[in-house]
Amino acid sequence: MDKVSFLLFVSGGLFTIGLLGVIIRRNALVMLMCMELMLNGVNLSLVTFSQQRGDAAGAVMVFLTFVVATAEIALAIPIVLLLVRQWRSLDAARYSTLRG
Repeated sequence: MDKVSFLLFVSGGLFTIGLLGVIIRRNALVMLMCMELMLNGVNLSLVTFSQQRGDAAGAVMVFLTFVVATAEIALAIPIVLLLVRQWRSLDAARYSTLRG
């Protein structure tokens, strides 16, 4: 197995583990961590394809993805903490009655 195939296999594995975590787990913080794991799998595949092609386009996209992920976490964590204070639970099913 060559290096590119191995990295793409690891990337798919990371994405799959993250997807299963989002589907199976009901804890809001664990779901956020699993979404970040999915994002890291996509970033690994972007870097792999960028390295294979020999250009920097994939690396630039990974940098932009990290910026967006940082903003997402900076907004999502305070929202989850406010929901925990109000509902006294991290269970995502309890938040289904929220509107807006």
